[in-house]
Amino acid sequence: MEIITGVERRRRWRTEDKLRIVAEAERPGACLAEVARRHEISRSLLWVWRDQVRRGVLVAEPAPVFVPLQVTADPPTTTAAPDTPGAAELRSRGKACGTGRIEIALPDGTVVRVGEGVGAAALRRVLAALRG
Repeated sequence: MEIITGVERRRRWRTEDKLRIVAEAERPGACLAEVARRHEISRSLLWVWRDQVRRGVLVAEPAPVFVPLQVTADPPTTTAAPDTPGAAELRSRGKACGTGRIEIALPDGTVVRVGEGVGAAALRRVLAALRG
């Protein structure tokens, strides 16, 4: 038996625990009232959690995954003849983007190139937006 003292009288359930209890209630042959009694929650709360799972409101946080990393040398920059228009621009652009650059190629073919000055939070937001 759990005794709750203090001002806060409600238990706080972690998302993982809610999902585990709902999964237990969804098993074939499971009795909703027995599952609720075993976990000392009301049947109505279990119904709310089941509804939230079905509507997609109550979902597990995606587990972090590792992606393959391939380190490659910078491709050689094309050098234009000095007398062609734009040759100086090509040389300066080749020098500027060759240092401190990260290129991320996603499985769907999307490529993200960032410089060394990008923050982790900004990169995380960009990748989250690309994932959908």
